[in-house]
Formats: sequence, C-alpha cells, structure tokens
Amino acid sequence: MTALLAAALLFAAGYGIGRWRPWRRLADWTNWQMRFHADQWTSWHREATLAALLLATDTRTFLWAWRHRHDPRPGRSPAVEFRTSPREDDR
Repeated sequence: MTALLAAALLFAAGYGIGRWRPWRRLADWTNWQMRFHADQWTSWHREATLAALLLATDTRTFLWAWRHRHDPRPGRSPAVEFRTSPREDDR
C-alpha cells in the first residue's frame, strides 16, 4: 500500500511539474531579460548568470550560437535594378 501511495505521489508531482513547465518559464524570462533589459545586466557576474541560465534552459540553441559566434556574415543580395526605358510590349 505504501509503495502504491508513493508511486501515486510521484506521478502527481511529475504531472504537476510537467504542467507548470518551470524550465520553459525560466527560459522565457531569461530570453526576455537578454533582449529587452540588457542594460540592467551589464556587470560580468550578471551576464555570466544569464549565460548559465540560457545554457541550462536552451542548451541546443546556446551551443549553436556559441559555435557560430565568429562566422562571417552572409553576403549581400544584388542591388535592385530599375528599368529606365519602357519595354516594347508596353506600347
């Protein structure tokens, strides 16, 4: 009976944490802080804290950005060309 109760409590706790999604909430908060409140996080230890939170909450994206931080910028697209004389079809 005790094992059944423990399993039920464990299942309920896992279900509650899954519905609450603390990692997703923490990732959203961290992303919000990095995008819109970066001026408040200018000291190195605060930036390190946010970097650690990003690493913990969105590891794949963080590691991709870290690996590609020194990649060259993509090339520019060709300039737009405007026709100066009307085509013969338009007459």
